[in-house]
Amino acid sequence: MVNPPQPSHGYSVTAIPSKPDSSTPQPEKNSVPPPTMLPGASRFPPPKLQQDQIPSPSLQNPKLLSPANGVKTGSPVPHLSTPPGPPVFTSPVRPAAVPFRTSPATPQPVAFSSGSTLPTSSPPHFSNGSVELQNQVPLATNDSTPFEESSCALFSALKVLKHKKLANAPSLGFGALFSPGKEIFPGPQIIQRNPHRCHNCGAYANFHCKILLSSGQWQCVICRKLNGSEGEYVAPSKEDLHNFQELSSPINDYVQNGNKRPGFIPVSDSRMSAPTVLVIDACLDETHLQHLQSSLHAFVDSLPPTARIGIILYGRTVSVYDFSEESMASADVLPGDKSPTHESLKALIYGTSVYLSTVHASKEVAHKIFSSLRSFGLNIAEASRDRCLGTAVEVAMAIIQGPSAEMSRGVVQRAGGNSRIIVCAGGPNTYGPGSVPHSFSHPHYPHMEKTALKWMENLGREAHRHNTVVDILCAGTCPVRVPVLQPLAKASGGVLVLHDDFGEAFGVNLQRAASRASGFHGLLEIRCSDDILITQVVGPGEEAHVDTHETFKNNNALCIQMLSVEETQSFALSMETKGDIKNDCVFFQFAVQYTNVYQVDIIRVVTIRLPTVDSVSAYLESIQYEVAAILMAKRTLLRAKSHSDAMDMRGTIDERIKDIALKFGSLVPKSKLHRFPKELSALSELLFHLRRGPLLGSIVGHEDERSVLRILFLNASSDLSLRMVAPRCLMHREGGTFEELPAYDLAMQSDTAVVLDHGTDVFIWLGAELAADEGRSAAALAACRTLAEEITELRFPAPRILSFKEGSSQARYFVSRLIPAHKDPPYEQEARFPQLKSLTIEQRMKLKTNFIHFDDPSFCEWMRSLKVVPP
Repeated sequence: MVNPPQPSHGYSVTAIPSKPDSSTPQPEKNSVPPPTMLPGASRFPPPKLQQDQIPSPSLQNPKLLSPANGVKTGSPVPHLSTPPGPPVFTSPVRPAAVPFRTSPATPQPVAFSSGSTLPTSSPPHFSNGSVELQNQVPLATNDSTPFEESSCALFSALKVLKHKKLANAPSLGFGALFSPGKEIFPGPQIIQRNPHRCHNCGAYANFHCKILLSSGQWQCVICRKLNGSEGEYVAPSKEDLHNFQELSSPINDYVQNGNKRPGFIPVSDSRMSAPTVLVIDACLDETHLQHLQSSLHAFVDSLPPTARIGIILYGRTVSVYDFSEESMASADVLPGDKSPTHESLKALIYGTSVYLSTVHASKEVAHKIFSSLRSFGLNIAEASRDRCLGTAVEVAMAIIQGPSAEMSRGVVQRAGGNSRIIVCAGGPNTYGPGSVPHSFSHPHYPHMEKTALKWMENLGREAHRHNTVVDILCAGTCPVRVPVLQPLAKASGGVLVLHDDFGEAFGVNLQRAASRASGFHGLLEIRCSDDILITQVVGPGEEAHVDTHETFKNNNALCIQMLSVEETQSFALSMETKGDIKNDCVFFQFAVQYTNVYQVDIIRVVTIRLPTVDSVSAYLESIQYEVAAILMAKRTLLRAKSHSDAMDMRGTIDERIKDIALKFGSLVPKSKLHRFPKELSALSELLFHLRRGPLLGSIVGHEDERSVLRILFLNASSDLSLRMVAPRCLMHREGGTFEELPAYDLAMQSDTAVVLDHGTDVFIWLGAELAADEGRSAAALAACRTLAEEITELRFPAPRILSFKEGSSQARYFVSRLIPAHKDPPYEQEARFPQLKSLTIEQRMKLKTNFIHFDDPSFCEWMRSLKVVPP
């Protein structure tokens, strides 16, 4: 052991009364209903499953899943997990100390209409072998309770068009956003028994099934086959069936305790038994180091006493800090030029040093370690310093696994949820395995980068196999070579985030990364009516190859292996109809299985019925424009891998607008122009924001930053995705209230303050007149700051919160994200920004003189340039 020289530098559970094991024949606990992905044989031809695609290993022993933050019960449950996107605001909203009025800006909920409405007086005849169903009782009726706004499944339209040609128009499209780990309020009741499943296709009994009261048989909504319930669903009346939670709610959580004690779910230290290891860059300059030390000290103070942590420093060597030394910062040092040998790891693991320790036992030691860090002492450029990041992550994985790694021969069996490695990086990996040369001009750079990418991806996969998530938090001015580091984070189920420095935003993200809950062993199954085809999936997962045909004869579900199960994630599903739809409705069922942070196996089942319509206008009126815009954006961003791709994708948005106007709009009288459909007016504006914003526009300067935003967006929850597409504009009013306005530059009125939430950035703009009044400006800034912190309280990654005054050089970041509506004629301005009508003539003239002319078109100018009349 040496002192390293500065190396180069509680729940209550409602159990539903039922007969034990009274379900239909069940698969083994760890067997997973399998979809075969044979082209032509499957209901879903191999959809494009993409999160920028890491090829998927076959799924071995998938376990049951549950929302990442624990189990929802009927009783109040504390917040156990982190970051959904911004909270949903109702009208009016009253954040603590900052009341504000606004309308909801997050995607609207799916209205779950009734189940089958066939009259029981003249029952339909469903053939199932020799059986004909008589006296079937539909459980869901037209007055069934719709899904809450917090639904984890959001569709781009609440009705499905029957006509294939228009329904499959690629410019508009149809699809859904599904957030497997989203917290639902109020949470579903817990069902502590095996679910009833269809013998034929594997679908789950649900809210929309029809039941034969006399025999308890139920009809599957997906394949329409009849299934037995071993008498469990026998009931004297339809009302009695509502005693079964799965038959009275469209969303249900089935729970199987790891400890097998009925009614008890462990909440003690099981979540905390999975450690967090900090892997810290030792090659920082003094200024960056000081900010990092402050963030690290605050991080340790924020951890619960039972949390276990480890600390590793990396430069040319890897220093693993020992918590058993209380009087000084002491570490064992390994070389960084190659992967650690079996002997060196064995010496570490079986030695007397303590590398993982609880916070309550070692908080003071951790503070001493952070205080002992020193800045890089040599006169070498930041990008040219040796950093063995890959070796350091390998060592962190080894100390997390401990002696069990050797005893289990590669099959990790240990308590605790996902372990987490958090890398604090200030530069690229330039030394040891997975590294790239210091200079891009190196003659073998392309080959070495390709080798490094593969090595990093394999390391990420190995971490995922051991239930370890690797988050990489980068900061500073030195490019970190994002393409090389991204595969490590992505393959492990983690994230890579860029920061300007190691200050406030970095410190907040460090804390949120460690505290956010991750479910693991996740498997998502999606089943649809025969009329529907899933053509593409975008999100944090891989196609799973699972075989359950011994249990279910025709299981054609689309299966996705999830890298982790978190509230911050969602899957974007693109769908088409196979032909003209004859039925009055179509069904969708999502089943997500995983193990949550408390070691509880959960199956969440969500079943949705959407009516079908012939009327195009009825279809357009049912379109949820925010969900539709997010789905379009994710499909577009998937193809925008480089800056040149992004420029091309801006052209595809133009073509999309023209095609929607042509297919769904109306022809302007005495003209060859088409008017954009009024039902989709908000959609066109969201697409304009997407076209000119940071995801596709030229706002973001460095390609690394755009790449990180793109990956984050492709995996992000619906709430965060919406904010990244289009900013939300809130104007401060006297008395501390806020008014939501369109994100137009007309909001830049000199006597006001404005908050602009753009997902990964929140801007606070103070008008010049307001800034001149010191008292008013201080009060307005404090209210805006409070609001910004509250609406992003649970967001991960935490956004930058920047404030500036009108006319300052930084204000350009704010102005560039607003639609330049000042270029439109006054009648257009008032129609799209009604707040202008409240201004006096003098105020409007003053506002007009404040704008500087530039070439960016307004929304109306852009639409007209496409030969489309704005809605």
